[in-house]
Amino acid sequence: MELTSDYKNLIELAHYKMPFGKFKNRYLIDLPEPYLIWFQQRGFPKGKLGELLKSILEIKINGLEPLIWRIQKEFPK
Repeated sequence: MELTSDYKNLIELAHYKMPFGKFKNRYLIDLPEPYLIWFQQRGFPKGKLGELLKSILEIKINGLEPLIWRIQKEFPK
């Protein structure tokens, strides 16, 4: 099965880890929501990481974490 770009992006999002700070090396989906809200209030980092953090915050706000956890299991890195 050929994966579309959207699926590839979701798989990348599911396996992306925080590259710095207190939560370094944690999967973005495992970051606490208050930490993501802190970024939202002060400004997300520029570039790819900022976009991924915004996406993770929306996923958490909408209660879709199980979707990401399922992707992590079904598409291991």
